[in-house]
Amino acid sequence: MTIQKISRRAWLGQVRGVAGLLPLGFSAFLASQFLQNPVPPAEKTSPSMQGKPAPEFVSDPTNYRFSSAEDAFLEELERTSFRYFWEEANPYTGLVKDRSQAGGPDARPTASIAATGFGLTALSIADHRGWEDRKKIRERVRNTLRFAATRLSHVHGFFFHFLNMQSGDRDFQSEVSSIDTSIFLCGALACRAYFDDAEIRDLATKIYERVDWGWLLQGEKTLSMGWKPETGFLKARWDHYCELMMIYLLGLGSPTHPLPKECWDAWKRPQIEFHGLHYIGASDPLFVHQYSHAWFDFRGKADAYANYFENSVIATKVHKLWCLELAKQFPDYSEDLWGITASDSAHGYVAWGGPPPMGPIDGSIVPCAAGGSLPFLPAETLRVLRTIREKYAKGAWRKYSFVDVFNPLKNWYNPDVIGIDLGITLLMAENARTGFVWEQFMKNDAAKNGMARAGFHKQ
Repeated sequence: MTIQKISRRAWLGQVRGVAGLLPLGFSAFLASQFLQNPVPPAEKTSPSMQGKPAPEFVSDPTNYRFSSAEDAFLEELERTSFRYFWEEANPYTGLVKDRSQAGGPDARPTASIAATGFGLTALSIADHRGWEDRKKIRERVRNTLRFAATRLSHVHGFFFHFLNMQSGDRDFQSEVSSIDTSIFLCGALACRAYFDDAEIRDLATKIYERVDWGWLLQGEKTLSMGWKPETGFLKARWDHYCELMMIYLLGLGSPTHPLPKECWDAWKRPQIEFHGLHYIGASDPLFVHQYSHAWFDFRGKADAYANYFENSVIATKVHKLWCLELAKQFPDYSEDLWGITASDSAHGYVAWGGPPPMGPIDGSIVPCAAGGSLPFLPAETLRVLRTIREKYAKGAWRKYSFVDVFNPLKNWYNPDVIGIDLGITLLMAENARTGFVWEQFMKNDAAKNGMARAGFHKQ
C-alpha cells in the first residue's frame, strides 16, 4: 500500500468523519480498522483537574540525573538524528524532507514546513554542541529564513504543509496549515533567541510578525485548522486539548496580530480517567502531549486549568500502563519495550495508540513515542530506547537513528524515517538532558507574553 501524504491532524479528522478536511485520502481499510474501537474511556469537560494521582505519577522528572553512560547514549541518539536535518535538507532553500529512506538519501523531493521547523531548532542544538561547522550552520539558518521570508508562498503568513524542497512550490495540493506553520515559527524563534546574528533575528521577526492569527478564527473563538485554495477553510477546528497549545500561545503573544485572550479559554479540556487516574486529554495519539512541550517550558507553571507538564507526565505513564496491559495479546510489550503514537505502519500512515485503543494495533513499536516523552519519564523511556538500540539494532537503528516504526513480532522494520518524528526525539532528548531548547525559546517575548496572556503563573 502506498503511504499517503497527509497531516496528523487531517488523518484524525478523516477517521472522525470530519468532512472537507483532507488534502489526500487514506484507504477505507485503515479507516475501518481504526473505527473498530471507537469507544473512549470515561470523559468529561472540567474547569480544573479532578482527583489526585498516586504519588508515583507526580514525582518530578526534572530531578532525574543521567549517568555518564545514559548521557553518552543520548548524545549518540541526538547527533545521529541531527544528521537527517543536515543531509536531508536543501542547503539553499533550507527546506527539510518530510521523509527519507532510513539508510540514506533518496529521490523523493517533498519537504514539510513542520520538519523544517524542527530542523531549525536542530541547527541551534548542533551549533551549541559543536556537531558541525558553525559558519555552515549559521549560513543554513540564514538561507532557510531568507527563503521563507522572501520566496516561500504564504497566506496571511501561514505556510502550506507539503512543499517541493527545491522550489518551495506547494506539493500534494496540501493545506495551508496552522499547526505545521506554528512548528516552523517555533524553530525560527528558537534560532532568533540563540544565534547572535542580526539577519537571523530580523528574518525570524518578520516571518513571525506577519502572521494574521485572527484570519483563522472566522469570527469564532477557536481557530480553523487551515485553509485550501480549492475549498476554503477546513471545517475541523482547534477546539479541544491536543498539540494546539503552541498555536494559541504564539497567537496570544503576537505583537502585530494577537488573538483575543478569550481564545485560550474557548477550547475544551476533556478529563480522561484510566484506572482511577485523571488527566486532561482526548482520543488522540501520544504525540499531542509532546509537541508544544518541545519549545514552551510548562515546568512549574499552571493556568486556570492545569499544570500541563505534570499532565503530560501522567498521560505518558498511563500510556505505558495501557501498553503493558496489551502484553497478553502482544507479548513484545513490556517494561523494556512499549510506546505507540501516530506513525507509519506496514499498511500506511496510522494515528494509532491509546488509551482508548486507536488504529489497527498489531504489536508495533514507535520509537518517538518514548523519545518524545524523555522529559516526562526519563528513566522509563530511556530504558525503552536503549533496549531498541541494543536488541533490535540490526533493523531498527539505521543512518538517522531509529526507523519510524517496527514490529518485533513480525520481524518487520519500516524502511523510512519521518522528519517530525526524528525531530521530536532530538528536541526532547536535549530538553531532558539540559533544558537547552526551553531556555533559548523562552527568551522570546512572544513566548513569555503568550503564556502571560493565557494566565500562566508559577506554582
